[in-house]
Amino acid sequence: MRLLIVEDEPRMAALLRRGFVEEGFAADIVALGADCVATASATQYDVVLLDVLLPDLDGFEVCRRLRQQSCWSPVLMLTARDSITDRVHGLDAGADDYLVKPFSFAELCARVRALIRRGGHPRPSVLEVGHLRLDPARRLAWLRGHEVHLSGKEFALLEVFLRHPGQVLTRSRLLDHVWDFTFDGTSNVVDQYVAYLRRKLGNDLIETVRGAGYRLRAPAS
Repeated sequence: MRLLIVEDEPRMAALLRRGFVEEGFAADIVALGADCVATASATQYDVVLLDVLLPDLDGFEVCRRLRQQSCWSPVLMLTARDSITDRVHGLDAGADDYLVKPFSFAELCARVRALIRRGGHPRPSVLEVGHLRLDPARRLAWLRGHEVHLSGKEFALLEVFLRHPGQVLTRSRLLDHVWDFTFDGTSNVVDQYVAYLRRKLGNDLIETVRGAGYRLRAPAS
């Protein structure tokens, strides 16, 4: 298993590398965020250990750039900052886990092994199908570059469609994903909200599959 350690403090980087080598890992070290983006984009790593405070780019921006370049190696952020805001910021940027310094090396190893079991797969922070883009963290949507204002339920329903493009989604499945157990209505509410989305996005975006449900297709060019 091969790790990339992104840490600008030489002593900490050396300690981490030595510990992981003793555990049987191969480990590379870079000290700058820009070097991390270049190295991780060119080489497939099983996990990237990413310090948040770097001399050039902060870890949030590094993680965001990795995901923008379709680098899906699991990212474990390491930081001395323990605020909820920082943790949320890191996870929204595309990180998979977050560990606050000081930490035990045994826990770090356990988290790395858990991320390796999970593996790397596409987890874009911004969802995109055709000319439609959705940023779940910032609750923003755009169609052909123009922002579209959606209600909370409209946004949640559209997010489900964007996470399953081209798939036929039944009304019951959409109901289960968007409305909670306290909802006592019927599946007709799905039809109503699909109609709301069509008014804002156009009728060609969400296709009715007769007798089955709905399917998202890419907007026409």
